[in-house]
Amino acid sequence: MNLSLSDAFARFGAKPSNRLRGLSAMATDGAMVLNCSKEQFAHPSRGVLRYEDKLSRQPTTARDTELLGRHLTLARDGALPVRMVVCSQADNKSGGRSSSWHIRTDLIGKVAEFDGDHFIVDFVRELMITTSAAARRK
Repeated sequence: MNLSLSDAFARFGAKPSNRLRGLSAMATDGAMVLNCSKEQFAHPSRGVLRYEDKLSRQPTTARDTELLGRHLTLARDGALPVRMVVCSQADNKSGGRSSSWHIRTDLIGKVAEFDGDHFIVDFVRELMITTSAAARRK
């Protein structure tokens, strides 16, 4: 599903501070919503989709980058869930590039590492989280 950035964030109950280049927002349910670039994903282990990036790599305004840093700190310190919005870019007929976004409602992330610049968010399927939590309770 191709969405605008604002529509993608809205699906999780959040509103980016910049409707064209927002990097993150906090959702009404307390989750962090993260604008992800496809190139920054890896699979470190079975069932884990890792997003790894640096604030210093972000080409957006200092205000957006600062806000992302605050959101990552909140999510890390509060063990808040992270929701994923993924940006896709394609060449258009006029020679430029256009962006569209899609969401992954089946994946929930957790800030695994954040040192003020470098950050790692590990995403797993929601079913895996529920199953492992139930197993620990038994």
